Amino acid sequence: MLRPSLAVLLASLLSATAHGQSSQDEIAKYRQLLADGNPAELSEMRGEELWKKPAGPNKVNLTQCDLGKGPGVLKGAYVELPRYFADVGKVMDLEQRLRHCRITLQGLTLEQANKQPFGAPGKPSDIEALVAYITAQSRGMKMAVAATHPLEQRAYQIGQQLFFYRGGSHDFACASCHAIDGQRIRLQELPNLLQSKDAQAAYTTWPAYRVSQGEVRSMQHRLADCYRQQRFPVPDYGSDSITALTLFLAKNANGGVYNAPNLKR
Repeated sequence: MLRPSLAVLLASLLSATAHGQSSQDEIAKYRQLLADGNPAELSEMRGEELWKKPAGPNKVNLTQCDLGKGPGVLKGAYVELPRYFADVGKVMDLEQRLRHCRITLQGLTLEQANKQPFGAPGKPSDIEALVAYITAQSRGMKMAVAATHPLEQRAYQIGQQLFFYRGGSHDFACASCHAIDGQRIRLQELPNLLQSKDAQAAYTTWPAYRVSQGEVRSMQHRLADCYRQQRFPVPDYGSDSITALTLFLAKNANGGVYNAPNLKR
């Protein structure tokens, strides 16, 4: 059941929309009210436990995982991802790299490392908890995705192509919703991700706790959900195509102050 204050805000929001007024301010008030004690903090704490707890066949923790700043260094790592990793010769986003560490350090199989990437009611995801903890260590820092290595530049170009690629039963692309100013779906204003200000505001608030789903959702989940809404085949978890699209979005958000895990409706 909604708290009375939330019910009043929702009623106000709907009234504003009915009278042709912008609902963005009311949505912001709604989020601010909910943000008092973001449940994502619980996922962060659980993620920290998982990061430091010995696990897998090798019975080791993840504190030697190198996310680009050196083994075990988390501060500032996420705001520079995706990036090229010389030890594997490819560009990786956070979740690909985390999977790599769980396999190489802890001895998990690919199937085990991919198990339940997204939480469900009563079944929280270890991966999403780890992502919440890791990303929180870059809170307050500016996005700084370099994309200077040739493979990073190639991934950026592929991500850009994917952003504009139209297909599926509805002939949609990411750009159908996120390349024009002033777009909206129902009450939700859609950011123009080709504009730095909008890209910064959007990208720097993921991962996020989704109130409607009761789970922390990672960037992998967010993009997979976009593919679903476009009626595209959803890419495999940890696919290179998702990493390329993430790199495109992350670089467009350069200079934005990272503020996640955040809270969304």
